[in-house]
Amino acid sequence: MPVPARDAALGGRHVVITGVGRPGQAGEVVAQAFAAAGAHVHLLDRDPGIAGRAADIGEAATPYQLDLTDLDTVQQVATQVSAASDGRLAAVLNIAGGFAMSGPLAGSDPVIWHRMVAINLTTAYVVTRAFLPLVRAAGGTVLFVGSQAALPGGKSAGMAAYAAAKAGVISLMRSVAQEELAHGVTANAVAPSAIRTAANLDAMGDRFKYVEREEFAAALLQLCAPSARRMTGQVIELG
Repeated sequence: MPVPARDAALGGRHVVITGVGRPGQAGEVVAQAFAAAGAHVHLLDRDPGIAGRAADIGEAATPYQLDLTDLDTVQQVATQVSAASDGRLAAVLNIAGGFAMSGPLAGSDPVIWHRMVAINLTTAYVVTRAFLPLVRAAGGTVLFVGSQAALPGGKSAGMAAYAAAKAGVISLMRSVAQEELAHGVTANAVAPSAIRTAANLDAMGDRFKYVEREEFAAALLQLCAPSARRMTGQVIELG
């Protein structure tokens, strides 16, 4: 699926993207695609590699290294982004997250449970809460990343922590879609199977039919297009 080089709907506008710290992540290609579409991308991640990802993009990217689960810190960054964007964001993309097997529930590791909730669900909640005023001002969109493991019929055995966290992300998206409709804000989620990231390749090898990072980026771009302005509260499966 091709990623458009430029998009008039995003030209000159500002977008926040989380989960862009490490090379090989899905967020790396998403940030590049949105910058290529004409947006200024504000990149948020706790990994110090965020500076390198922004440097790869150039002047169209601004990096912020921070803990995405810390509301006070994220709120401070939201103030900085507001000043740089004239208080208006076309989109917030909650891509930060991660995967781990937690094992059968009866013997599962509580540490993995808390980590899956923190990096997948809490980050999405904190970032969305902090940046919503800027999205309202622009009549923009908030995008989330779920998982097919969290959908009806999805395979979640051995990964209860991850699946529950992603189910929470989808529920959060629907709350945002309902609450923000009156403010002209839309919210949707993409639910992929495994994406071809460096981490997934290391963990699972190349024996799966992966969603390519470019396909993932293209789906997010399409949800920001004018043709999607009346779409909200939806989950788009990628598999």
